[in-house]
Amino acid sequence: MTSRRRLLIGAGTALLATGGTTWAGMRGMGSMADRAAAVAAMRTDLSPMPDMYALIRYATLAANSHNTQPWLFRIADKKTEVLPDFSRRTPAVDPDDHHLFASLGCAAENLSIAANARGIGGRLRFEPAGDGSIIYDVGARAEPEEALYRAIPRRQSTRAEYDGTQVGADDLQALRRAASIPGVTLVLISGRAQIDRLRDLVVAGNETQMADQAFMSELKTWLRFSPRRAVSTGDGLFGACSGSPALPEWLGPLALDLFFTAESESKKYTRQIASSAGIAVFLADKADPEHWVLAGRACQRFALQATALGLKHAFLNQPVEVPELRPELAALAGLPGRRPDIVMRFGRSSEMPYSARRSVESVVVT
Repeated sequence: MTSRRRLLIGAGTALLATGGTTWAGMRGMGSMADRAAAVAAMRTDLSPMPDMYALIRYATLAANSHNTQPWLFRIADKKTEVLPDFSRRTPAVDPDDHHLFASLGCAAENLSIAANARGIGGRLRFEPAGDGSIIYDVGARAEPEEALYRAIPRRQSTRAEYDGTQVGADDLQALRRAASIPGVTLVLISGRAQIDRLRDLVVAGNETQMADQAFMSELKTWLRFSPRRAVSTGDGLFGACSGSPALPEWLGPLALDLFFTAESESKKYTRQIASSAGIAVFLADKADPEHWVLAGRACQRFALQATALGLKHAFLNQPVEVPELRPELAALAGLPGRRPDIVMRFGRSSEMPYSARRSVESVVVT
């Protein structure tokens, strides 16, 4: 999943860009309170005996690239299928659909954890036929993972500075155990020298991406500046989730073009990485959709365990998304020759506003 770009736009910036905003324009933004209520409704607890639609709601709370939510679900007798929605591809940042399939893995893992916790036992498997999909076959119940289940509605990608405190050995071991998926290697980086090398790769990737017109054009299509727009689409990157003020939709793109620079973003990433306790790098055994799904599942489990431990996380996928940087990242992780899949930082921080999700009805197909 690509890291969501925080828009470094203050209220003074907005006024400078426009010479003052009109009351009508501000009123058309919608309210943060209404948006918060809509987002909270998607994160309510499941009933003791939920149907598959309710379980799919929990599945859609998974991490995913650009908050594109590139998934569809098909419910059948004794199974539920998680399908790719290629209408939500991001070809500039993800030309081979790596992030898309990793996102499917995240959603499938949520579905499996929630179903098993609520007594609907089953197992996940990858189906390579057609475009590829993940199937949850209802059957024998696996051991419920209550802590991970409880973390599903509370998990978020927290794109803020962390408090700089270390994570203890017991918690690091719990993260490793939770993320243990056959076919995926997790490398935890906590030494400052290695973290600084990772920072340099992130900054290099950020500068490459922001100089790429196709990348920037694609990113802009997924940005949501106002609460009303964020709620109406139910997807995309809402600036307030990264600590930026909400803006009218007509003002946001102008402010973005004026003040969103590679230099400011690189400085932000430098601060955020310096404040983090460590970095997690996920590397699958093979570079194909089945293993990208596995990497997503491992990543989601790591994120849920982090949430259960009171830790936050955020993605730093620039060195994954810029192909020229992958070999150096793999070498830094101690696995030269492998393709890195996902990079996450983790640590302690305050909660940020949650991202929106589309309705269950919009993602279930027959």
